[in-house]
Amino acid sequence: MTIKRIRPKEREAIIQSLRSGVTPKVGIQHIQVGRIHEISALYKDIERISEGGSAFRLIIGDYGSGKTFFLSVVRQIALEKKLVTVSADLAPERRIYASDGQARNLYSELMRNLATRNKPEGNALTSVVERFVTQARQTADSEGKNVESVIQSRLADLAELVGGYDFAKVIEAYWQGYEQDNDALKAAAIRWLRAEYSTKTEARADLGVRTIISDQSFYDALKLMSLFVRQAGYAGLLVNFDELVNLYKLNSTQARTTNYEQILRILNDCLQGSAEHLGFLLGGTPEFLLDPRRGLYSYEALQSRLAGNSFAEQAGVVDYSSPALHLASLTPEELYILLKNLRHVFAGGDPEKHLVDDKALVAFLRHCSKTIGEAYFRTPRNTIKAFLDLLAVLEQNEHLEWQNLLGNLQLEPDLPSGMLESGGEDGSADEADGLVSFKL
Repeated sequence: MTIKRIRPKEREAIIQSLRSGVTPKVGIQHIQVGRIHEISALYKDIERISEGGSAFRLIIGDYGSGKTFFLSVVRQIALEKKLVTVSADLAPERRIYASDGQARNLYSELMRNLATRNKPEGNALTSVVERFVTQARQTADSEGKNVESVIQSRLADLAELVGGYDFAKVIEAYWQGYEQDNDALKAAAIRWLRAEYSTKTEARADLGVRTIISDQSFYDALKLMSLFVRQAGYAGLLVNFDELVNLYKLNSTQARTTNYEQILRILNDCLQGSAEHLGFLLGGTPEFLLDPRRGLYSYEALQSRLAGNSFAEQAGVVDYSSPALHLASLTPEELYILLKNLRHVFAGGDPEKHLVDDKALVAFLRHCSKTIGEAYFRTPRNTIKAFLDLLAVLEQNEHLEWQNLLGNLQLEPDLPSGMLESGGEDGSADEADGLVSFKL
């Protein structure tokens, strides 16, 4: 077996993020377990986006159930498939639809977090624009054409969309700044693309355009960006919205309704094929979806489109093609593999530095079952944090034994021996296929 060492910087980032209850931005592959059916379904969505289609998914789960982590896993897959991804959390000052700048703030946050495979941590907008203008220059040189004419030709399709003419003009302005070593002009173009202009007057003075990306043009600007990244050589655009429960929490019925109408518009475009090379993933809680008074189900048109498959429910199975994907709880087997992966990460990828053995993992799961109950299956965040806290105490106090910290829990004699056999340290052994079973 090949031992996967983990760089100290990556280890620290993973451990610190998980102990603070947030999803790490790096090293997700070291700890991902389970949810193979959900990931397979989203993989098909990514392929459809790459082929010119569109996708819309609501990722529904309780607080701490792993929604954000799941979105991050899908985001990593999209980057590997040469998509550009943008992501942002909704908040009181960031909404999908607004009239006081909240939608523009959300767009700005999305563009700041724009990522590519070469820049997975974000801030890749400038790189995407430079890739486009570089390719346009190479095409112009090889065909003996003017660079501006090549740029105009490649962005001709954008001009037919709302705001497309000025979008193309801003890209041309960036090229002029690029050619003339005019950093101020390039910075102004990027500022416009990030929706950081608050007045049309200022944008016109700097770039000669008559419009800006505003609350009203939020979704249209995303559609323009999906076409632009295609022209820059990428497969499409995947948009990740998380914490949509903030829309559910809005006190104003009018504000909730207008945001839900925008979601309906996006959903219709994706399902009807009006959007191209564009996908949306929206993370929210069950009440955000199901509450008939304040949730998406309070909007009749959305309820009819997002209702579950009654035949699947009757048969006791899951329809993974549904727009609303409910994350299943992790199984005990998957949690066991997750703990093995966390132990391995904590040890920096060195099996010789594991602080606890496999028996401790089973004892810890039993401890969680008795102290937390079934909730630790549905919300692994608290289980993960508690386990890392345990490892941290053992690391700092070598004289302590895990048995003392877990209340001297004893393994039951009828526990299957396979549960205590060490598989792949990355969770890729038989346990990953569900071959191990046990009762807590």
